[in-house]
Amino acid sequence: MKTMTTRRRALGLGSGLAAVAALAVATGPHAQTPPPDQPQPGYWEYTTRVLGVSDTEQKCVRPSEINRFFNGLSTRRWQCTYPVREVGGGNSRFEGTCRDRRGRTVNVRLNGPYASENFRFEGGAQLARGTPYIPASITARRISAQCPADAEYF
Repeated sequence: MKTMTTRRRALGLGSGLAAVAALAVATGPHAQTPPPDQPQPGYWEYTTRVLGVSDTEQKCVRPSEINRFFNGLSTRRWQCTYPVREVGGGNSRFEGTCRDRRGRTVNVRLNGPYASENFRFEGGAQLARGTPYIPASITARRISAQCPADAEYF
């Protein structure tokens, strides 16, 4: 039973990790369009992997949403903050915590390269204090600069 609870919690974390990874490429709280070497608005596909389970989503990110998308401030399930944030030269590293609506908190560490149309972050999530980090990754790519008419918006 405990394994199932841990697995469910980790799967729920997967959707939060996509937003977590995005923090590393933010340009600031008031910027509308990031510099050309950082992820750009458009139609994005991102895949999160936690405990060997992957989840892929496609979202349209408007110029006005790019900071929220790449800052990882919140998702439907997780609210995240990152006191450690190092971004530059196409590489990033960040550490922080994410909290769900029930008050459950997980520690997150991710790092990796980013560019204007893709990023890949590897790291992990610690579901309980003192336990090992569970491997996690996020791979994202911009499918196109324009979004299809039926796209789901971020």
